[in-house]
Formats: sequence, structure tokens, C-alpha cells
Amino acid sequence: MATAVPSIASPPLPSYTQVKETTHDLDWADLIALDLSTFDRPGGKKALAAQLFDALQTIGFFCIVNFGLTQEEVDGQFAIGNAFFELPTQEKLKYRADLEHGGYIGYKPQGVRSSPRQEIYPGVFDNFEIYNIPKFIPQLQRSHPDLINANKPEIEHFSRHIYDHIVKKLLILFAIVLELPEDHFVQCHRYEAVSDCHLRYMKYHARDADTNAKIGNVWLKGHTDYGSLTLLFRQPVAALQVRGPDGRWKWVKPHDGGITVNAADALQFVTRGFLKSSIHRVVAPPPDQADQDRLGVLYFVRPESDLKLKSVDSPLLERLGYSADEDAELAAGVTAGEWVKARVKAGVSNSGQAEGDTEEQEIVKGLKTKYYD
Repeated sequence: MATAVPSIASPPLPSYTQVKETTHDLDWADLIALDLSTFDRPGGKKALAAQLFDALQTIGFFCIVNFGLTQEEVDGQFAIGNAFFELPTQEKLKYRADLEHGGYIGYKPQGVRSSPRQEIYPGVFDNFEIYNIPKFIPQLQRSHPDLINANKPEIEHFSRHIYDHIVKKLLILFAIVLELPEDHFVQCHRYEAVSDCHLRYMKYHARDADTNAKIGNVWLKGHTDYGSLTLLFRQPVAALQVRGPDGRWKWVKPHDGGITVNAADALQFVTRGFLKSSIHRVVAPPPDQADQDRLGVLYFVRPESDLKLKSVDSPLLERLGYSADEDAELAAGVTAGEWVKARVKAGVSNSGQAEGDTEEQEIVKGLKTKYYD
């Protein structure tokens, strides 16, 4: 007679209450909000795709609302993330990601990457820690702290809902914009296939004014993300900025009940630069939030790891005259998995040179990435 495996009891988590939004009059970016509840209505997908097309021609960031998760479910994930970061450091380090070899699943502690302006103020390192959870498929199973295991049903439900009811819809909208078959991007982002998609808990720790001044108030230099899309659940601590076509930085305002979304490298490569990987950075919050830590819940959408990042055959791109540039040609020989692994490794190198030290960095097979002040 088989012995039943005891389940891990899930202790009640303290509720997490978001801080109040800033009262400062900041230069906010003008973002559209896509209402996903209209997706399945007659003409809904085409109308949303038209909205998305306009957004992608300007700033590359947009918001989505009515995506099928309750505020209670979202708050529950913030509570889990907050509880994880309150674990003893020694416990968290048991699950450290293999960053030096391009691994990112698991825990990233503070202080791995150098902060901007290292040439002036050496010894100031990043102030954020991360815990990344991969998709819930057999090939990507790994060990987790008891806290994560105890809340696995809620985490898996949340992650799968993001894929099934948010990511798939957005990928369909992108295909419509590019005049491709609706399932084109869905077929290279299958949930059951190995890819670098993951749910992330992230915490930026508040810094004192002197340290912020030393690094020019920039916590994370301007950069692009590695995959296809990044989803950021409402984050009221003002710190995220997006770089517009004119080079100016604008603040990204938290949208009530919304998710902020941006396109990333893979979509830029396969669309010959039509879909631009959004440049964004994290800076010190305004004075009325300066003493607040910044807790985040994010989801990163990345293509299947063995997918070559070659250009799509899009009637729209042909009509608009988008030919393959140097990056698109180089990317055609690189897989999505290679790109992610190389970018993670480049961010934390054995030489100690990190993202904050350079404006341009070669990543793999001639492909480069840039960082912005």
C-alpha cells in the first residue's frame, strides 16, 4: 500500500497593501489602455489591433485592463512576493540562479550588478532582488522554498491564467497587426514547449538621498527586455520611465486595475525593427515615496527556446518597406534561448563589468545591446 505524501500546509500570509501613489506632478507618458473584455466581441480583435498599431508607432508601452484576474488574486501574488523577500538571506541563497552562466530561474540577490557611474563612484551596486518561477511544465521543474511550494496552486493558477487569457490574446493582436495568420505567434510561444517565460517577484530597496545622488538617481540604466513581451502588474511607486522617440524620459503612471505591457527584443528582431523593443529604466522615486521599497509582480513572455529569431513574412512589412537591417540578419542565426542566456551572462560577467559600465555591449554572434542614461 502506497504511503501518501504529506502536503505542505499553507500558512496564512499577511495581506499586502500597496502604498499611495505620488502626489507630485510628473511628466507622465501617454499610454493607451486596451480593454481585453472586448476581445471576443464581434469586431473586437480588429478594433484592439488598430489601437495597438497606433501605440506601437509612438512609445511602445501600453496598458491592458479587464484581463480576468480579480484584485484579490493580484494582491495575493504581491503578498507571496513580499513574504519571500522577508525570508532569511541564507534561505534565499539556497535557490540562487546560475547568473554567471546565463541562468536566471531562481533567486538573484542584491549587489550582483554594478550601478551606473561606477567610474566616479565605485562600489555602489544594484539595489534589487528577484525570484523567477518558470512555467509549470515537467521539463522546467525545480526546487523552491517551502513558502513557494505551499502557495504553488495559487501561483500556478495565476501564471496559467496570464498565458491562457492574456498572453495568447496579445500575441493574436500582434499577428493581426502584421497581417499574419492569427495563431502565428501563439504557435512559437506554446505553453507546453520549453521557453524562458517566467513569473517574477522583484523588490527594489529604498536608498538614502546621498547614494541616489552619487548614481544620478538612476537605479537601473535604460535597457530593453530580452523576450517578446513584459507584463508589469500595477506598481504605485513611481520609478519606471520610458524613453520616447525624441530621447526624452517620461514616467509610467500606474493604471488602476491594469497591467503595463511593453514589446521586447525578440519581436523587434523578427519584425525587422517595426515592433520596437521599448527602452526603459528605473529611477529613484519622487520625494513622497523616497522611503518606500518597490515590490513588483511581472510576467516575461519569451519565444520557445529553439526558435530562430528570423524575420516573419509579413505583408504589412513588405508594403511599408521594412527590409532586414543588420540586427535582423544577425538575429536570424540566433535562437531565442541563446539570446536570453547570453544577455543574462553579459549582465553579470566574471570580469566584474556589468550593465551600468558600458553603453554598448556585444551579446552573441555579433548582436549587440545598448544601455542608456
